[in-house]
Amino acid sequence: MNRAEKATLQLRALDVLRSLKETRTYDELAADTGLPAGDLNRYVNGHVLPGAKRARRIVAEFGREAIETELADRVERDPDGYVDNSAIVFDQPFLDLVGPIAAEAFDFERPEVVLTAATDGITLAASLADHYGARCAYAKKSKETAVEEFIEARNRLESGIEITYYLPASAISSGDAVLVVDDLIRSGETQELLLDMVETAGARVAGVFTLISVGADGIERASDHTDAPVETLVELT
Repeated sequence: MNRAEKATLQLRALDVLRSLKETRTYDELAADTGLPAGDLNRYVNGHVLPGAKRARRIVAEFGREAIETELADRVERDPDGYVDNSAIVFDQPFLDLVGPIAAEAFDFERPEVVLTAATDGITLAASLADHYGARCAYAKKSKETAVEEFIEARNRLESGIEITYYLPASAISSGDAVLVVDDLIRSGETQELLLDMVETAGARVAGVFTLISVGADGIERASDHTDAPVETLVELT
């Protein structure tokens, strides 16, 4: 870990603690984390930064728990089972906590590119790209007028509708490690298209990450398509 990565981790640990402190006293926070209340007070108020080892624990353990709880609380589902996660994907400060938490919790290879599909996955992809210092790329259902070369992926859905995604060929280079991300995975069809794009580009998959999975079908489908880790923070049944 270089100095910049250490500083980022320490600052994210402060963000996690401040988020937890909004609903807890210092004594309650100490009981939850096992850390001294006096230390927590100094961290939350910005007087001192936690060491790297403690910061990693705060982010990976308590940060992940806090994010999972917050995700579950913010997601809404209608009577037909459709998911509304706009309270999440429109909150960039909240998503900025996800990058270090995902990096500490899951065994992803460090990516050169974070790839998603337009549009709801873009804010999450931007957060993870910022954390990793990677490029952010997103595939669209239409071609950009000024772009001459595209990577194209097509799939016929179970409904019989055919969808096609386009990604500028310059977005991914051969040999790049690519982390495929999305805000939500249900059937895994979109993630399969993104994985096809990585393969077409001659790149390799660093992992697949989603905030929310609806059932296990999408995770299983993505896992069948790559040997890289396929992870989600919250699974809805």
